[in-house]
Amino acid sequence: MEYPEALERLVQDLRRLPGIGRKSAERAAFSVLEMDEEDVRTFAEDLVEARTQIHRCRVCGNITQDEVCAVCADPRRDHSVICVVRDVQDVLALEKTNEYRGTYHVLHGSISPMDGVGPDDLTINELLARLDGSVEEVILATSTDVAGQATATYLQSVLKPKDVTVTRIAYGVPVGTSLQFADEVTLAKALEGRRGVDA
Repeated sequence: MEYPEALERLVQDLRRLPGIGRKSAERAAFSVLEMDEEDVRTFAEDLVEARTQIHRCRVCGNITQDEVCAVCADPRRDHSVICVVRDVQDVLALEKTNEYRGTYHVLHGSISPMDGVGPDDLTINELLARLDGSVEEVILATSTDVAGQATATYLQSVLKPKDVTVTRIAYGVPVGTSLQFADEVTLAKALEGRRGVDA
């Protein structure tokens, strides 16, 4: 039996989301059919609003609805320390530890020549532009997989000439694991145990 065209389009749209296969998309689509029409309209409006109103912070690359994200705008944060992460989910993971009080810089990816991603595809130039003399430490908190290690190594080389202390997040995070999948205690210990890097 074929689904009605409108339902099949919804299933295909849902499959475009990461980690959603055909079966999951079908379950979600049927859940939408069970919703009140007003709830569906609200859901659709929320999708459009999130896509049109959320954008990158002009300072660090985190997500925000304002010009500057809540972390960058917070005067209680230590703006002399920048923690460099791969993506926004890593910011959220580190924030859950309640241990880190500095600021962030989101690269929006990792260096991966096999995937055609080089340094110019990341926000490395924006990071370097932030080193205006007020920044004392840059923490490299990229993942411990191959791409994360390659990114950290490249960052060490470009940060070496700068007047800034460069540290690397400690290996409390299991090798090959993304930060967003590590628990709060492990991330807190990794931040506590960060060490200097020999570039």
